[in-house]
Amino acid sequence: MTASNTARAKLRATLIGTIAIWLWAALALFTTLTPSVPALQLTAMTFSLSALAAVAMWLLRGDGVLKHFRLAPAAWALGIFGLFGYHALYFLALKLAPPLEASLINYLWPLLIVLFSALLPGEKLRWFHLAGAGLGLAGTVILIAGKGELGFDWRYAAGYAAAFACAFTWSSYSVLSRRFATVPTDAVGAFCAATALLSWIGHVAFETTSWPADTAEWAAVIALGLGPVGLAFFCWDHGMKRGDVRALGTMAYAAPLLSTLLLIVFGQGALTLPVIAACALIIGGAVLGTADLRSHGGRR
Repeated sequence: MTASNTARAKLRATLIGTIAIWLWAALALFTTLTPSVPALQLTAMTFSLSALAAVAMWLLRGDGVLKHFRLAPAAWALGIFGLFGYHALYFLALKLAPPLEASLINYLWPLLIVLFSALLPGEKLRWFHLAGAGLGLAGTVILIAGKGELGFDWRYAAGYAAAFACAFTWSSYSVLSRRFATVPTDAVGAFCAATALLSWIGHVAFETTSWPADTAEWAAVIALGLGPVGLAFFCWDHGMKRGDVRALGTMAYAAPLLSTLLLIVFGQGALTLPVIAACALIIGGAVLGTADLRSHGGRR
């Protein structure tokens, strides 16, 4: 493959990875539309749907279903660590700490992806990657702080630790996926199935079952399972394995911004000065952090 073809393939994979960011922007909106469903049950239901969608895709392609579950133990460990570990820690953080602080700490993961990318073979951090990620983090701080008063209280130290572990889990899973580039993205379907199983076990152990109350809630659950908790993980996996890790880490800060804007459009928020300021910082950071990807087609 020529250098130009390699650059185009990398750019294409990066763009596919950004689909996940757009889909995750709808996560908060769809979740607010499922008030009747407990957190672990919602996780179990949505990951079950994403796993079933993957199985349907394999059957339509004429693939054997079982072959996609024949993965190396290391691949299984990474997939379960990333998908189930992240969501378990996220819900734990929200239970042990105020949601504003927990969300802010959790959104360190895009910055950690940019930093961890320097550990990958052939990757090199430049000043504009760090500056872009920093601007994105600053915009996220303003965005979350604008929703209420931030007050870090060490009584919630366990929750803060869980939130940081959450950020570390997703960022390390994302970057380590590059080390497993030979594992096909179809493996995400198997990881979703394992995450669904573990979530069902957790739900039975810790929650009381409550099904969606009406058609609108069922529709939101299905939308979550097919989009933010389904297709998004496949797109992200492809982007992490084939695209520009640093650019995706920087652009990931768009997720909380897009999520807020989507909530505003559907009447669940207001366009305030902090939102406008956050928008400027996050977009500016994304533009700065992806400078080499735009100007050189992903080449260094």
